[in-house]
Amino acid sequence: MVASGATITVDYIGRLNDKEVFDTSVKSVAEAAGTYSPQRNYDEGLSFTVGAGQMIKGFDEAVVGMKVGETKTVHIPAEKAYGKRDENLILRVPLEQAGDTSGAQVGMKVLVGGQYPATIAEITDKEIVFDMNHELAGKDLIFDITIKALN
Repeated sequence: MVASGATITVDYIGRLNDKEVFDTSVKSVAEAAGTYSPQRNYDEGLSFTVGAGQMIKGFDEAVVGMKVGETKTVHIPAEKAYGKRDENLILRVPLEQAGDTSGAQVGMKVLVGGQYPATIAEITDKEIVFDMNHELAGKDLIFDITIKALN
């Protein structure tokens, strides 16, 4: 039985409330959802130590008490996932201070100041708006979790 401190391997499918798959360790699901990455090894599953802060809090809590081979679906509120959206993480920069913005597009992932991950949220004739919230901040998540191994 999974307990805090145990190292486990899981397969998982992560979905948003609208059922859109945003991440998975299952190759066939990734291919069908359009999230497949050839750099990822889908045969191994995901290994982590429960309660060590490697996973979002709600995922850690969900696996405690599960057994090898068991599968369950859990609904994780934003507060136990990537948190609520924080308006303080929206950065508005005047274009004249933004440097070279010639290829910038809304939705593009960038590093603000060379080190802070952000998404370009808006570009106007006066400013560029960066959103430094995690892309899943403010969203409730649904996970199908299967325990593959308890190490």
